[in-house]
Amino acid sequence: MDLKLQIKTLPNEPGVYQYYDKDEVIIYVGKAKNLKKRVSSYFTKTHDSGKTRVLVKKIARIEHIVVNTETDALLLENNLIKKYQPRYNVLLKDDKTYPYICIKKERFPRIFLTRNVIKDGSDYFGPYTSVKTARALLDLIKELFQIRSCNYDLSLKNISNNKYKVCLDYHIGNCKGPCEALQREEDYSNNISTIRNIIKGNFKESLKQFNDLMMNYAAEMEFEEAQKIKDKIGLLSNYQAKSTVVNPSINNVDVFSIISDESYGYVNFFKIANGSIIQSHTSEIKKKLNETDKHLLELFIVEIRQRFNSQSKEIYVPFEVDLGENLKVTIPKLGDKKRIVDLSLRNAKYFRQERFKQIKIVDPDRHVNRLMAQMKKDLGLSEEPRHIECFDNSNIQGTNPVAACVVFKNGKPSKKDYRNFNIKTVEGPDDFASMEEVVFRRYKRLQEEGESLPQLVVIDGGKGQLSSAVRSLDVLGLRSEIAIIGIAKRLEEIFYPEDPIPLYLDKKSESLKIIQFLRNEAHRFGITHHRNKRSKGALENELEQISGIGKQTVISLLKHFKSAKRVSIATFEDIEKIVGTSRATKVYNHYNKTTP
Repeated sequence: MDLKLQIKTLPNEPGVYQYYDKDEVIIYVGKAKNLKKRVSSYFTKTHDSGKTRVLVKKIARIEHIVVNTETDALLLENNLIKKYQPRYNVLLKDDKTYPYICIKKERFPRIFLTRNVIKDGSDYFGPYTSVKTARALLDLIKELFQIRSCNYDLSLKNISNNKYKVCLDYHIGNCKGPCEALQREEDYSNNISTIRNIIKGNFKESLKQFNDLMMNYAAEMEFEEAQKIKDKIGLLSNYQAKSTVVNPSINNVDVFSIISDESYGYVNFFKIANGSIIQSHTSEIKKKLNETDKHLLELFIVEIRQRFNSQSKEIYVPFEVDLGENLKVTIPKLGDKKRIVDLSLRNAKYFRQERFKQIKIVDPDRHVNRLMAQMKKDLGLSEEPRHIECFDNSNIQGTNPVAACVVFKNGKPSKKDYRNFNIKTVEGPDDFASMEEVVFRRYKRLQEEGESLPQLVVIDGGKGQLSSAVRSLDVLGLRSEIAIIGIAKRLEEIFYPEDPIPLYLDKKSESLKIIQFLRNEAHRFGITHHRNKRSKGALENELEQISGIGKQTVISLLKHFKSAKRVSIATFEDIEKIVGTSRATKVYNHYNKTTP
């Protein structure tokens, strides 16, 4: 695929990009706060570094993974560099670069910072890209909870035998002395459960406790201690509690997700090893027989696992799939596993959006075909709405009632076919009667001239305007030939004739966006005509108000100057040529208040 096209459709989101050379070898991995801006900079800037210039020349293809935050991008970049060791990256050894917070699996668990993740049943949270953030969190926990810091084996036997004595932490209030059975295990465990929630970021209730503690310090005039708690609360509010990219409890798992439209499925694959995303791949699958998402995902999973020789015994997917008995299928409902599936789905969605943008540029016919098929499905139409017309009334403050009809063909405005209507049979501001008139006039004329009829008519308004338009189609005998809907502005409700329950399309749906575009264009076109009519009427009326000027003089002036505005700025000599000296003097003086 053309690199320029790939770059043009990259998302403005945080993520990691991978550069491949012509031999499909990864030569560089980088992170970005904004993928589109960062990748574009490689190809638009003049680079001082010779190595960078060589790298850019060797880029044949770009892949990317969208993540939630810059922290996630940093961690994912780290993992991919270790996995692939690209030629143009600083190589990273597979050491434990980032710290974790560990809650040790033992009676009266200790909580401490570590860089070594040991599979001993303990809980590890992180990694944290900032040691300062992790330490601040630990300090805050110690400030709020009396957790032991010793490494004693606090078994029932050791405690009952009085093997240990309380230390200084007990005497200064940092520990409740479980080593001498001065604290019940249940009480300690409750504190640990609360701490787990805090570390995970579920600290809404705990934050209230923190604030209460700060206020208590302040009330006791201990302002220094209150400031310390305030500083730690500030740090806690700003830190990212844990990464959705890396979690050491998830190991050797494949993650799959899918999103689809009428013609294609878009599927994403993540490979998780030792809790880290080490591989990502997204594909487009063309539907042949209107296959279900379940069917497409099953085909993709089998093909991708063979292609990448995956030996994982477990996969995470968003819904149930049938893959035999030898593979464990997990459908996560919450927690870290669910977040990874959501991230996979998010990447599939971004891939789909980018493909739409690319197709729109290089294959507009395919883009239109897909769009029309989607509208047909979303709106429940019997045929694709290749020709759509939308009507809107304009009668600001009840004056100069007009209506507009805009025309879209293949999802785009056909401005040469736009039409304006001056309301003829309705007196006063009556939207329903006006709509009935213009719809009747529009399609009666198309019938008489043998012009093609639209597949869909959109009425800007609710049930009342829609019913009025339907009456006109009934009179003309076109009710069964043209689909018609109304769209109400407030909630973007779509109404159908004789159906009291409106349709609500997804706010991000392309079908809704086209209908909104139609409605807005009809409103703009109608308002412009309405304003022009009011302005023209006001100016023409002003000409007629000039003392000593008759109707025939007004007609002569407008016939020559084309508008009253041009008369108002014309020279005395030009006006005199048309209506003579006497009347020219009156017209000129009216606008200029001076004698020529």
